[in-house]
Amino acid sequence: MTASGRPAGRRRAAAACRWLFIPLALPVAAVSVVRAVPVEWPVLGVELVAFTPWLTVPAAATLVLAFLGRSRWQRVLAGSLLACQAFWLFPVDVRGPAAEAAGRPVSLVAMSINAELGDADAAGIVDLVREQHVDLLAVEEYTPQLSRRLTAAGLDGLLPHRVAHPRDGAGGTAIYSSLSLKDGGVLPATQFTMPVASLDLADGSGAALRVVAVHTLAPVGDALGQWRRDLATVARADSGSGPLLLAGDFNATYDHREFRALLAGQGGGRTLVDVAASLGSRLVPTWPMRGYRLPGITLDHLVTSRDITASGYSVHRIEGTDHAAVVATLRIPVP
Repeated sequence: MTASGRPAGRRRAAAACRWLFIPLALPVAAVSVVRAVPVEWPVLGVELVAFTPWLTVPAAATLVLAFLGRSRWQRVLAGSLLACQAFWLFPVDVRGPAAEAAGRPVSLVAMSINAELGDADAAGIVDLVREQHVDLLAVEEYTPQLSRRLTAAGLDGLLPHRVAHPRDGAGGTAIYSSLSLKDGGVLPATQFTMPVASLDLADGSGAALRVVAVHTLAPVGDALGQWRRDLATVARADSGSGPLLLAGDFNATYDHREFRALLAGQGGGRTLVDVAASLGSRLVPTWPMRGYRLPGITLDHLVTSRDITASGYSVHRIEGTDHAAVVATLRIPVP
């Protein structure tokens, strides 16, 4: 190739990079707008914003193309997009626990699992409860058949107390515990049953943990409005005092404005803590574990009041379900 041919080839390559930049940058920019602007976006925006952490890859690629394409405006746009992704990967609005309250803390291992229409491997759930020394278990998509299989696998011997609402399909939910539970009813006007229970922390002394097993409707199709109402109802489940645990499938990630509003106490309650986010594990995916060719995202959460401290957060696969189990050790103050 002649010397004059080389510059021409570089110009063609640079032009190709400038054209490739456009289809790569447009979806990153669109989802970034949805993530940044706090309005009630339509269903497609809500679904796409769940995958915000994965946009770091195409955002970095746009920056490379911008430099190869020798376009100043593309460099500025790509740098801005990548800066936004980096900011959202490590959000500054993550709230940790408050200073540990005075008194004797009770240590409790909590776990949640969405059993996917009751098809999760019951023996696998019970084995994980046993291995992790789980004291409190929330099960979503809890069916009568799964209830019987869990009993046969030995769960009642490990967690003898329960508040259970089995239903065929996806609507049933249960709370199991090694400590005494008092049934507190269910949250009103939700598509799936969300039971509320009071867990006795100190042998009848009156100290209790308020527990809500959460399962919101997924924000797909016409269900977007109900999803928002479900999250608002969960936010109002905070009584305003005493330790609180919300455990389950929120069908929402930290990148959803509606979930961050719940944590911020915008429903009228206290500010709350997403255990995974507070421990630096918010990007560990819990869905889909199988069945969908999608990047993993975090839909399952353990959310607590700020008087509770947490440690040992972990995510575990269970056969038969597309959700992972989430487990953490909680330290709950007892006066």
